[in-house]
Amino acid sequence: MKIISFATRVGESYGLVQGEGIVDCGRRLHYPGVKAVLEAGALGELTVFAAAEPDHALADVTVLPAVPQDRKVLCVGLNYRAHVAEAAGREVPENPRIFARLADTIIGHGAPLWRPANSTHFDYEGELAVVIGKPGRRIPAARALEHVAAYTIFQDGSVRDYQKHSVTAGKNFPHTGPLGPWLVSADEIPDPAALTLTTRVNGEQRQRTSTGDMILSVEALIEYISAFTPLAPGDVIATGTPEGVAHARKPPPWLVPGDVVEVEISGIGTLRNPVIAEPTA
Repeated sequence: MKIISFATRVGESYGLVQGEGIVDCGRRLHYPGVKAVLEAGALGELTVFAAAEPDHALADVTVLPAVPQDRKVLCVGLNYRAHVAEAAGREVPENPRIFARLADTIIGHGAPLWRPANSTHFDYEGELAVVIGKPGRRIPAARALEHVAAYTIFQDGSVRDYQKHSVTAGKNFPHTGPLGPWLVSADEIPDPAALTLTTRVNGEQRQRTSTGDMILSVEALIEYISAFTPLAPGDVIATGTPEGVAHARKPPPWLVPGDVVEVEISGIGTLRNPVIAEPTA
C-alpha cells in the first residue's frame, strides 16, 4: 500500500494512492491521521478500501509530509563507505553518527526547499527513511524489521558551512527536510537492502547506489537507536546518504533558487521539491 497524507480546501486527511488518484480513508475511518493509524497498529484496516474509487486526483491536493511530525526524526550520518571516502579525512564509523531533525524542518513532496538567507552552501542528500509502527526499547537486530510499519524517502537538505561547526545547526534550517511522497507499507519491501536510490538535480543524476551498500543496516540502526531511546509509532529513521553530494565536487554545485531536487527509490517512488530563496518578510 501507498499511504499518503494530504490537504484539500476542506482540511487535512490521509488515504491510499491508486494510480493518479487518492482514496480518502480519513473520511471513512475514525483515526484522525496517519500517526493515529500507526499508533493503533491499524494499517491493515486501510486495505478494505484498496479497490474503492478515488475521491481526489493527486494533482488536486497538497501533499503533506509522509508522517506529519510531532514524533522523532533521527538521521544517520556517514553510513555509506563511498560517502565516507568522499568526505576527506573521515574514518568509517564503528557506530552510527546520529543527529535529530526538528519538526519545522520537515516538508512534504512538492513543497519548496528554502535555500537559507544566510548561506549559499546548500546541499542535497537522498536517503531511505524507515517509519516505526510497533513500539520498542532495546530491540535486537534479529527482530528489528518487525517494528517497521513502512518506508519512505527523505531529502536531508544540509547547510554545509554551518554544519562544519554544528551538525545540529547545519541540519535544522526551516523547510530543508522533505519526507515523502507517501509511505509504502513494509510488506511491499521485504528487504530494505535491495533498493536502488537515485538523486537528480534539474534532471542530472548526482547520486545512485544500492541501499545494500549501507555500512550499518536498517536492522543494526534500529538496534542501536532503541538502546538509547524508546521507538514509537510514527518515529522516522533516515538511514544516511551515498556518495555524490555537492560539497565533495569541484567546484561544489550548491543548490540555488530555481533548482529542482528529485530523490527516487525503487519500490517507493520519487520525492520532488523545487528550491526557492528563504522568505525573509
